Amino acid sequence: MTTKQLESSLQEARLFAPPADFAAAAHPDAAGLAALHAAAAHDHVGFWADQARSALHWHTPFTQTLDDSAAPNYRWFADGTLNVSVNCLDVHLAEHGNKPAIIAESEAGITRTLSYRQVHAEVCRAANAMRRLGIRSGDRVVIYLPMVPEAVIAMQACARIGAVHSVVFGGFSAVSLRERIEDAGARLLITADGGQRGGNIVELKAAADKALAEGAASIEQVIVLRQTGHDIPMTAGRDQWWHELLAAESPVCEPEWVEAEHPLFLLYTSGSTGKPKGIQHSSAGYLLGAKLSTQWVFDLKPQDVFWCTADVGWITGHSYVAYGPLANAGTLVIYEGGPVYPDAGRFWRIIEQHRVTIFYTSPTALRALMKLGDHIPAQYDLSSLRLLGSVGEPINPEAWMWYHSVIGGGRCPIVDTWWQTETGAILLAPVPGVTTTKPGSCTVPLPGIVADIVDEDGNSVTQADTGGSLVVRKPWPSMLRTIWNDNARYIDTYWSRFQNRFYVAGDGAHRDADGYFWILGRLDDVLKISGHRLGTMEIESALVAHPRVAEAAVVGRPHDIKGEAAVAFVVCRGDRPIGDTRALVEELRKWVAEQLGAIAKPDEIRFADNLPKTRSGKIMRRLLRTIARGEPITQDISTLENPAIVEQLRGDSA
Repeated sequence: MTTKQLESSLQEARLFAPPADFAAAAHPDAAGLAALHAAAAHDHVGFWADQARSALHWHTPFTQTLDDSAAPNYRWFADGTLNVSVNCLDVHLAEHGNKPAIIAESEAGITRTLSYRQVHAEVCRAANAMRRLGIRSGDRVVIYLPMVPEAVIAMQACARIGAVHSVVFGGFSAVSLRERIEDAGARLLITADGGQRGGNIVELKAAADKALAEGAASIEQVIVLRQTGHDIPMTAGRDQWWHELLAAESPVCEPEWVEAEHPLFLLYTSGSTGKPKGIQHSSAGYLLGAKLSTQWVFDLKPQDVFWCTADVGWITGHSYVAYGPLANAGTLVIYEGGPVYPDAGRFWRIIEQHRVTIFYTSPTALRALMKLGDHIPAQYDLSSLRLLGSVGEPINPEAWMWYHSVIGGGRCPIVDTWWQTETGAILLAPVPGVTTTKPGSCTVPLPGIVADIVDEDGNSVTQADTGGSLVVRKPWPSMLRTIWNDNARYIDTYWSRFQNRFYVAGDGAHRDADGYFWILGRLDDVLKISGHRLGTMEIESALVAHPRVAEAAVVGRPHDIKGEAAVAFVVCRGDRPIGDTRALVEELRKWVAEQLGAIAKPDEIRFADNLPKTRSGKIMRRLLRTIARGEPITQDISTLENPAIVEQLRGDSA
């Protein structure tokens, strides 16, 4: 093995076939999935043309499927026209108009249920209001709202008039909001007086006012949703109340028919250096990916109640809250609030109360809830669940098994999904009625997705359990089109490494002997220890498999001899160990050596009550690297759920 290869030591032999009753009613079934894969293999472009014609409602049918003349700036269905909002709402009104579209629960426990007809009317009113304010097709609108129905309504309203929305997560600071407004050149900002989190008010309007006071000169109007009801300043001539604007508007709004390649939204994602990247997604290709993947991966049926816990400020909330489920006439649950407020049973109580059938959440959330004990979910009736999903990062086998046995009662398939903001939709995942799963593996690509693992020369890695760089060899409709106002950065970031031959995901992965993909984490999270390249995810999984450990995050710091040393930040089950922790540290180091080999032993282990996470549940790994290296913290930590944890992580080392 050369030092160019990413080494993998994690072995997982447990297999879980789809339950017979689930498989019998699943769509696609084994024959259907095989037919999809065969069609895609036979004619990649023709396959996507057939899917687009059957899955989407077109105003002007397309005649050209893929334009690769300016590759890697690919264009799909370019001469067709459609409207995304029509595809998510209008097409369902005749048959499903009175069906619940959104079941929204506030942190205070207040539930609002909106039918498809009601959502459609509110979307039309919001779209008419934006038109009255002068917003036209192609204008950018920034949405800075809590996780409430109006966030989805605002997104759909932008789509209805051809405006390009850019949703900014409500946990981001005024500085982050201003940067995104300025880069997008947005004319309109939609925000709220505040949001609810952990029993406290999140001051969204105050952050918005600060962002506008410090720049963001392109903003002409601000629409403010009254959500908390507390007093806030309103700037005359600029700020208007959502409810007052919409009350004056008609519940009918003629849609703007846009070209398939018309930008639907920008979503900013952090770059390794420099300013955030404005990922630009198209209308038709993106919607096709969101709709089909919702069908294939979640087996969504008319009677299902689908709860994806992601905020709409992230791509998961775009594809599997605001667009995918609605395009399939699904009923979705959204929740504004913390996962353990007012107590640690909040998620499980929501599932019980609303009879959720499909539950899609992050490994980070699962590990945090797992740490609190099995007795908490045991207090709730989770029998409505029939399918579980995981998203956001590789799920370690220990958390997968807990999810399967404790939450799913051993009866629910788990769809471990791999995708990115840039991919628009899930690319690798089990099809739950067909695929035999393995804890920790996202299994194989979906139909029409040609994924591979390559070495540093771009050659396919054919040896089992030998890692490399995850790439996608052929374009797919839901892929990002460019980085807003920076196409050179788009090409450099995602294509140039292998001379524009294929999309470079930036993740390390390996395939096992059955052809299943295992994600090893970001390639910039790879540790180079004594000439060996080790993925941090495997070390984290080994640590979490220890009975004392609930969560772990591993980063690297420079080492004079080995080049790099592994530093582990560990959250234990139960109370955080204090005092002399040397015995536990040595026990954990020995455990990792037994699981993965001596080379993978962490040089340092620090214990904490929690890991530093954003309010969305994402671990801030770059912050951990800064702490491990003893460097001053310069990055924005305003999105941390618990900023006080930083000092604990800095000072409590062993």
